[in-house]
Amino acid sequence: MATPMAGLQHLEGGGGVAVLSNSANKVDSSSPSTAASNGVLVYSELESPILIFLFFHKAIRNELDALHRLAMAFATGNCSDIQPLFERYHFVRSIYRHHSNAEDEVIFPALDIRVKNVAQTYSLEHKGESNLFDHLFELLNSNIQNDESFSKELASCTGALQTSVNQHMAKEEEQVFPLLIEKFSIDEQASLVWQFLCSIPVNTMTEFLPWLSTSISSDESIDLQKCLSKIVPGEKLLQKVIFTWMEGRSGVNTVESCAHHSHVRCSPSPLTHLIGTASCACEPATTGKRKHPESILDGSDATGTHPIDEILLWHNAIKRELSEIVVETRKIQLSGNFTNLSAFNERLQFIAEVCIFHSIAEDKVIFPAVDGELSFFQEHAEEESQFNEFRRLIEGIQSEGATSNSEAEFYPKLCSYADHIVETIQRHFRNEEVQVLPLARKHFSFKKQRELLYQSLCMMPLKLIEGVLPWLVGSLTEDETKMFLKNMQLAAPPTDSALVTLFCGWVCKARKEGLCLFSSVPSFFPARNLGGTENNRFQSSCACASALSSNGCPVSAESDENKKLVKQNMLEFCKNGDVPQTSETESIQKQCCSAQSCCVPGLGVSGNNLGLSSHSSTKSLRSLSFSSSPPSLNSSLFITDNPSCDASSAERPIDTIFKFHKAIRKDLEYLDVESGKLSDGDETILRQFTGRFRLLWGLHRAHSNAEDDIVFPALESKEALHNVSHSYTLDHRQEEKLFEDISCVLSELSVLRESPQRFNMSEDTSHFETSDATVSDNIVNYNELATKLQGMCKSIRVTLHQHIFREERELWPLFGRHFTVEEQDKIVGRIIGTTGAEVLQSMLPWVTSALTQDEQNKMMDTWKQATKNTMFNEWLNECWKESPLPIPLTEASEHSTSQRGTEYQESVDLNDQIFKPGWKDIFRMNQSELEAEIRKVYRDSSLDPRRKAYLVQNLMTSRWIASQQKLPKGVPGESSNGEEIEGRSPSFREPEKKEFGCEHYNRNCKLRAACCGKLFTCRFCHDNVSDHSMDRKVTSEMMCMRCLNIQAVGPICMTPSCDGLSMAKYYCNICKFFDDERNVYHCPFCNVCRVGKGLGIDYFHCMKCNCCLGIKSASHKCLEKSLEMNCPICCDFLFTSSATVRALPCGHYMHSTCFQAYTCSHYTCPICSKSLGDMAVYFGMLDALLAAEALPGEYKDRHQDILCNDCDRKGSSRFHWLYHKCGCCGSYNTRVIKSEAINSICD
Repeated sequence: MATPMAGLQHLEGGGGVAVLSNSANKVDSSSPSTAASNGVLVYSELESPILIFLFFHKAIRNELDALHRLAMAFATGNCSDIQPLFERYHFVRSIYRHHSNAEDEVIFPALDIRVKNVAQTYSLEHKGESNLFDHLFELLNSNIQNDESFSKELASCTGALQTSVNQHMAKEEEQVFPLLIEKFSIDEQASLVWQFLCSIPVNTMTEFLPWLSTSISSDESIDLQKCLSKIVPGEKLLQKVIFTWMEGRSGVNTVESCAHHSHVRCSPSPLTHLIGTASCACEPATTGKRKHPESILDGSDATGTHPIDEILLWHNAIKRELSEIVVETRKIQLSGNFTNLSAFNERLQFIAEVCIFHSIAEDKVIFPAVDGELSFFQEHAEEESQFNEFRRLIEGIQSEGATSNSEAEFYPKLCSYADHIVETIQRHFRNEEVQVLPLARKHFSFKKQRELLYQSLCMMPLKLIEGVLPWLVGSLTEDETKMFLKNMQLAAPPTDSALVTLFCGWVCKARKEGLCLFSSVPSFFPARNLGGTENNRFQSSCACASALSSNGCPVSAESDENKKLVKQNMLEFCKNGDVPQTSETESIQKQCCSAQSCCVPGLGVSGNNLGLSSHSSTKSLRSLSFSSSPPSLNSSLFITDNPSCDASSAERPIDTIFKFHKAIRKDLEYLDVESGKLSDGDETILRQFTGRFRLLWGLHRAHSNAEDDIVFPALESKEALHNVSHSYTLDHRQEEKLFEDISCVLSELSVLRESPQRFNMSEDTSHFETSDATVSDNIVNYNELATKLQGMCKSIRVTLHQHIFREERELWPLFGRHFTVEEQDKIVGRIIGTTGAEVLQSMLPWVTSALTQDEQNKMMDTWKQATKNTMFNEWLNECWKESPLPIPLTEASEHSTSQRGTEYQESVDLNDQIFKPGWKDIFRMNQSELEAEIRKVYRDSSLDPRRKAYLVQNLMTSRWIASQQKLPKGVPGESSNGEEIEGRSPSFREPEKKEFGCEHYNRNCKLRAACCGKLFTCRFCHDNVSDHSMDRKVTSEMMCMRCLNIQAVGPICMTPSCDGLSMAKYYCNICKFFDDERNVYHCPFCNVCRVGKGLGIDYFHCMKCNCCLGIKSASHKCLEKSLEMNCPICCDFLFTSSATVRALPCGHYMHSTCFQAYTCSHYTCPICSKSLGDMAVYFGMLDALLAAEALPGEYKDRHQDILCNDCDRKGSSRFHWLYHKCGCCGSYNTRVIKSEAINSICD
């Protein structure tokens, strides 16, 4: 089977479209099965009716690609007429809008019943794509077509539309279709697709199917026909209707005939092998010619009634139905009974759909034909609004329940809304009957009037027509019904004979006598008395079933392979399989129970079989029909106010994540606007644009990774939110591909920009061995690339805007409903903890520049709350000393009071009440006074041990430090001579290889210690020979070991003779740290350099523990500031230790070497006494030992009370002088708390 995805390539034919070659799983035509969703689901193509959507998608892709190429040709001057583009986009918009509406009405609700949290985001995407179409038509309808920028803007908009729709369809193929195939049986899939087709208006189907068949290959067209033969019910009449549409109408009476579209080539092919040659009992014997000439039929009928007056029948039926609804509201008010509200709401919904589609027909067919300027747009919009308010009132009382207060408000509103709707529609109908009908009677022949009525009926989908026709005819007299049938027969083109037969059969079921009304129209069908039944599992619209072969109706023989048993397509989505029926349906069934009735089949679909309605779909269809002006260029597509973000609501921690969306929108606008200036060839603009683009790309990637790795898994961890984020993960993949495509085009532009043949045309070109033709080609290539880049920037702006809008609309509110503030804090902390210092240095000013002052303060408050246990604030202070942030990121009152190891600062917290003297005071102190101060520090119980150690160390070295402070300081980089600075000579790590460095590090420089002014290769070399420690962060000078020049510390040597010699592969400007061997990163939360590839790569920073952990240790046990302590074995400070640190199961830490030595004789933590690992084997050995050991008789019955160090529970154990087993967890890591237990029974 050749499927449409086989070998499908997204052509790179012009600007504005990103190629998504790997966005969807392709169907391999060489294989009988296809793997979807990364190979998890394997299905047979021939057995999956849902795969018919792949044909739809391919046709839409091909059409959008052709249209975008046409727009690009117009932009580059290869085409001057945009009228074909305008007409074809009108057709594509109609097709795609109805396709989307049918998905929203049928496919997505059915999927949502079985797989939650998938369909909503795709429905939101449909709204975004609708905005794109509106924006495109606003541009096409604008009066700026002579503007120079119009052609490029048009190409950009068509490219953005193509990219958006392609991405949407690729996501459906990767996520939605595999779920439908997995969760629905073959019969259910066929039923869904059939309902999908029956939900598309008839006039659209007559255009859609021929266009579809000509948009795919001939082999695929055959496969499409076979697939449809399995989807369409087995009744011959239904099959003939669908496959007649596939062939295309050959008449001239089509509704918006698509023959003028160059891409539609109607080439009828015989389909007798699919629909057979049998005729329905009520079908005319011939379809090519009518019995009466048109000249006779077009004359006045016997009654002299104009066919256009049939509109009055619709008006009367609608008014009658609304009057009955008003009566029903009075009954509900008098009875006070809410039990019938569901049935009442269904009835209201039905008449609302009738009114909306009636409005569509008037706006699309009647009014344009009568008077192009005549419009009842306001009246139709008002009626829709009133129906919506009425339904919201009923649904509100159903959801809230009846209370005394609600009843008092509900009953008056119920009656008032009903009266208001009746009054509005009656006034509207009266105006139409006065203004429209006289013009139609005067200017149109009977033939034209009938055609308008028939076209109006075909504006409805089959599913609605099946219910509307019996409802309408049920209120008519027999003569009115005969005239209705006659007008329909006369107006329909010959190719619609099967469709008209179907319509007439549905009309029959409304007649109480149950006779086929075709007998009353002798000019068209012979009268027949139909009898006999056929067992048909597909429910017929009429009371009787088919009698195709029982009463003289010839049936042609057909082969067995083309016979297909009718399967039951009704999906049982409601509980116990019961489908609620409206009062109209029940009355119709009662009317159609006569023994003599029409044999025309029903569709076998129900508007309520999913428990859902099509009201939302009809509203969107109605909006498509209006010729109102499209939204402005600054529409909701580009300016999105988040409906979930209330300015008055309390700020949530998770809101910080969505602050990035505002910055992304700002940069996207910059790219969209500035890309239009690149065609000028200005080097400065191109360089600035490239830098801004790469910044946005990197930060967007960091933002997307944070969502994929942290935010989305947190959402998925909630049972009610499964599958809610998968679509957004697919978005991130597609967006990354868009960025890559733009980057490639920018690289090509840069290459052309550097080419002298392109930009030195005004200068003397004799130096270049190139022809004028080459120069011209370069100019053309550059302009084409610039136009292409402008379109791609428009595409990525639209794509990211829609993605952000859907995130804020769908995902943002979920955090407030499903996550506590503490959980949100943890998520924010985890995100920040996986963000490296380099990213933060770029991200913070980028984000804050797009925020207001209040938003900046709130964001930084959230960040500081999440990082309160860390050195983040110190990092901000040091990182932005020379280039401060544009916001008060660091306040003087927020200086950290906890300094670590060599990162200690000389200043002491002003709030410290224990030690306040300045350096002058310390210099004047004698030894006894210093000792007194030291004792005072030791006696202060409010200080933690780390703080005490810091103060004591500074007091003990205070005299020397104070004396150093009094020494005159030289100007940085200056020295009297080399001999006066100790250590001004190179040092080697490996003298044989002449590699600069020391035993600790490999580097090309020495650091000049700020404390003593001497030169050392590293701080360890300094500390090993000095009586004080070196603070490397205050280092300001270094010496290059090649040229021996002392200069400001930095990553390279500034001496010209060294030619920019790198001091080391890694350099940290904060720690003044150089390393030439290992992977090192600076953690902004530890504020020290760590060994590793970086945060978010192989490490993350835990905000509670305040330490960097392996990326796989996300589920570790958190202890607040657990690394800010001394090693319990060697007593070295762990936070700044250069030795490897090991995490214990209890949450404490010690050096790895200390752990190995300690566990040779111990198995419990020296701090909390919990076991250091899995002790099951060891405890099993103790069980065997105790079982083999016999205690003396006087100890056998004795017990001891114990406390288990592992589970922290108290219990009782049999007496032993060494081992006591916990009765709760089985651990022997216990201690005796009482030698003799009163109760000898073990807990």
